[in-house]
Amino acid sequence: GINLDWAHAESLAFASILDAGISVRLTGQDSERGTFSHRHSVLHDVTNDENYTPLKNIVDPKKASFSVLNSPLSEEAALGFEYGYSVYAPDTLVIWEAQFGDFINNAQAVVDELIVSAQAKWGQRSGLVLLLPHGYEGMGPNHSSAHLERFLQLASSDNIQVINCTTSAQYFYMLRRQALSLVQDPKPLIVLTPKSLLRHPQAGSPVSNFIEGSFQEVIDDLRFAKDKTQVRKLVLCSGKVYVDLITSAYYAEATDIAIIRVEQLYPFPEKQLEAVLSSYKNISQIAWLQEEPENRGAWSFIEPRLKKILKSELLIYIGRQDFPSQAEGSSLLHKTEQDRIVKSALSKISKTIKS
Repeated sequence: GINLDWAHAESLAFASILDAGISVRLTGQDSERGTFSHRHSVLHDVTNDENYTPLKNIVDPKKASFSVLNSPLSEEAALGFEYGYSVYAPDTLVIWEAQFGDFINNAQAVVDELIVSAQAKWGQRSGLVLLLPHGYEGMGPNHSSAHLERFLQLASSDNIQVINCTTSAQYFYMLRRQALSLVQDPKPLIVLTPKSLLRHPQAGSPVSNFIEGSFQEVIDDLRFAKDKTQVRKLVLCSGKVYVDLITSAYYAEATDIAIIRVEQLYPFPEKQLEAVLSSYKNISQIAWLQEEPENRGAWSFIEPRLKKILKSELLIYIGRQDFPSQAEGSSLLHKTEQDRIVKSALSKISKTIKS
């Protein structure tokens, strides 16, 4: 009956990785406590001003080490350093966390010149992990988007991984998978991490999911596991907007609409997604739903790939219209738009509605 939240899952992943003899290095502007005060990896004794880091003390430091450091407010310098660290310490899981995903703006040169292209240019391999808080919650144009569209535009020839997962168990298995890949086939891992979902009950996972399971690139709608014949519409989405759907007032009435989560966007899980889509035999419409504007997010990347595996006339887009900024910058307009796209996704079959 207990669900483990995001930070708990992360600590379990780190502990198991350390126990396997793989060192972990985590840096970022507020990594010790977590930007949203969710991690608390370093405990501070107010009586003597001493610090204690539990994960440093669970294995023999000769076997594996854990370090968590608050890095300077200079994304380009910090990310460049961590990339170099990952190259010269290939057996260490190196993670850099942005305070907000938008702040990757200030390190774009490192992304372009090193993270996405170094292996193709120089054969230089890295298993660096980027944690980029992402999600539209009305916080404004510089605290919403990790620029998913840029990473997907730069994804080619299996050069990176891009993941936007929805549960703490998925995050747990993703980190473990990345650690195990360091020796065999390291690739930079871009993770769109949540903000409001860090403590959200719908993003937590039961203990049993951490004992038996694995990372799932695509997650089907379990409501229709026994009978899919009544489903007429599929809504495909990725990340936090899924929770907006299932917690919406419109969700209870959406009895003929299945929601499919694409947890891994690149490498694109074509076979897994095709297997799920083909199991629904009576579909009249398939929608791709995203929070981001139409010229941002995953739509331009995923549209041609979806059309390869389904009838193109079934596919529609639901989301914000084209916009020059990442987000509205107005909490009232944000709520209006978010309600519109959720309502459209959970409405009976119709053409998408744009404001």
